[in-house]
Amino acid sequence: MPTPVEILLIYDKDCPVCNAFSQVVRIRQSVGELTLINARENSDILAQVTAKGFNIDQAMVLKIGDSWYSGADAMHMLALISSQSGWFNRLNYWLFKSPTRAKYLYPMLRGCRNLLLKLLGKSKINNLGSDDSHR
Repeated sequence: MPTPVEILLIYDKDCPVCNAFSQVVRIRQSVGELTLINARENSDILAQVTAKGFNIDQAMVLKIGDSWYSGADAMHMLALISSQSGWFNRLNYWLFKSPTRAKYLYPMLRGCRNLLLKLLGKSKINNLGSDDSHR
């Protein structure tokens, strides 16, 4: 049996949809244990995300062992390692098991997230120092 690896999901906890998703996604125990990281808290892991060039305002980031995934690729990998227990995890698996489908669906999800944050008056995380943050 393979040794479980460290699995980190770096996401925006201030986004109600991102937060709800991260609370219900389940990973198969044989793969490892999922650790949730709030990207809005200044941390060493966010510094690593930034150093890798990932824009946390445009995509959640997943780290599995030494491998990094962002956006659609992160959703695809989460689907592949999910436990598929419960309706949500089965739906997530079905939607994102295909990398092609994930690449089409993720931009829509990101757009909804950005609109929701704007409606809630939440600022962007702006980890890459871009000038397009909204308040």
